[in-house]
Amino acid sequence: MGMFVFLPLVLPLTALPIARLAEVHLHPRVATRLLSALAGVLALCSTLCLGLLVVVGTAQLPGNPLPDGWSDPEVREAVPYDEIAGKAAIVALAGVAVSCAAAAGRHRRVRRRAHRALAGLPDGELAVLTDDAPYAYALPGPRAAGPAVGSGVAARGRIVVSTAMLACLDAQERTALIAHEHAHLSGRHHRFLLAVRLAARANPLLRPLRSAVAYTTERWADEEAAKVTGERTVVARAIGKAALISRATPTPTLAGFAASGPGPGPVPRRVAALLGPEPSAVRWPPMFTAVGLAVWAAAAGTLGSALSSANATVTLFLVLKAATPL
Repeated sequence: MGMFVFLPLVLPLTALPIARLAEVHLHPRVATRLLSALAGVLALCSTLCLGLLVVVGTAQLPGNPLPDGWSDPEVREAVPYDEIAGKAAIVALAGVAVSCAAAAGRHRRVRRRAHRALAGLPDGELAVLTDDAPYAYALPGPRAAGPAVGSGVAARGRIVVSTAMLACLDAQERTALIAHEHAHLSGRHHRFLLAVRLAARANPLLRPLRSAVAYTTERWADEEAAKVTGERTVVARAIGKAALISRATPTPTLAGFAASGPGPGPVPRRVAALLGPEPSAVRWPPMFTAVGLAVWAAAAGTLGSALSSANATVTLFLVLKAATPL
């Protein structure tokens, strides 16, 4: 197994260049799917390798329920620095499990509370709440149908908008807002956001991909709204106005309209992109460009992580099998 077991823990570094380049050079739909896939695979591989290290670490602890042969020197020699790495991995994997469970639990609790709050409103995709706080976000439908789900439209999700948000927009801008949030629902953007958030919890090196996907999902919805309205400037104007007054979504795994205000953040970049030409829908960039090289580097890193994980898993399985008496 050797040093291969440690590679998936650091190979997410190969995906960092594409995180920023994809925001600028790839169509937001392509960028969202690519970055989410990279983050998911890299996080899975690093977590798997932590689990392999935990097997070695727990085998040395007194009173463990594992077979005695798993703590033999031959098993420990399969992992470099087994004394330190094995026991450190126990703490790291426990932290990953707690952190991911907390993020997933919060996502589920917020969705349930939001759906309960909408239970008394008229059925339909659009839910308008009387509230002095301006906000707008896409609320995915419940996982399972039930008495409170309502029609098929509600089961797919609802667009939650406050009266204060609607009051600050004109008719065209309201159309842009609804189209934007509808794009979040139809594209199931909450799944991408939750996936990259869990991936970043599993491996902190993947946090830039989480931030990038949070941006590209909004850009994806911006472009879909621009197609519906036929006016890119209308969408840009609506985002700018909403950003001045809006507040954050209930949880980062739900997509909002313009939760961050003016400054160096994503809203000015979204507005600038909408004031420019429509992005190209090319699915794969040319090889000998900055973004092309970054994509290939991330792909190579992801493949290397998967192969390293597979190699470490098979090697440790064979070693444990040999050390376990029949």
